[in-house]
Amino acid sequence: MFMPLHDGVPMRFLRAPYVTYGLIVICCCVFLALLFRHGEAQIAVAAGFGMIPSVLFGTAMLPPELLQAPVWVTPFSSLLLHVGLAHLAGNMLFLWVFGDNVEDAMGHLRFLGFFLLCGLAGALSHAFMNPGSEQPLIGASGAISGVIAAYLMLHPQVRIWGLAFKWIPLRIPAVYALSAWIALQLISALLDPQGSVGWWAHLGGLVAGAVLTPLMIQRGVTLFGRVAQP
Repeated sequence: MFMPLHDGVPMRFLRAPYVTYGLIVICCCVFLALLFRHGEAQIAVAAGFGMIPSVLFGTAMLPPELLQAPVWVTPFSSLLLHVGLAHLAGNMLFLWVFGDNVEDAMGHLRFLGFFLLCGLAGALSHAFMNPGSEQPLIGASGAISGVIAAYLMLHPQVRIWGLAFKWIPLRIPAVYALSAWIALQLISALLDPQGSVGWWAHLGGLVAGAVLTPLMIQRGVTLFGRVAQP
């Protein structure tokens, strides 16, 4: 619907968003490494490192040959995996445009914790809404949804350059672009609750991001134009 390209918001507190850069590099490296795996090898990685709700809740078990990581690790390891190039590119573009300013507002370590907690919230939301699913959830979308929620609270009036409907260039306030994106996630979750896309993971990450942002930003950072209290 809308693909962000550039926001132009300068860094205020940090020299560079090293955690954002690091997450992008790691996700891209994992994706490239998996390109050399084919067929059953790729399935084994997705099953072993993806978050499978029924396995997480103990109602199903993976065959021993597919076990790659402890079950409790999979809500986090799943964040590093992506289905294809379009999935990876979309997530990394959102993280590139919005992650730097959220990291700047929180600091490196808090932002990393924020990213992981939003990813965890997204994975658990998906699992609770699809408890019997045997399909692995993979992708950083839940965590990035939390980043989107934080950015919307930090910079609602910033004008973002992006592409509407994949090819129409627009420059519109973040509040309109991101609110439309959030509405799309909610409508999709209600219309297609058990579809192939983890809509509930997106919504869980959004809610976690909105709750955590006021708790994790640094002193002097404004939310909706107001300075956060220490």
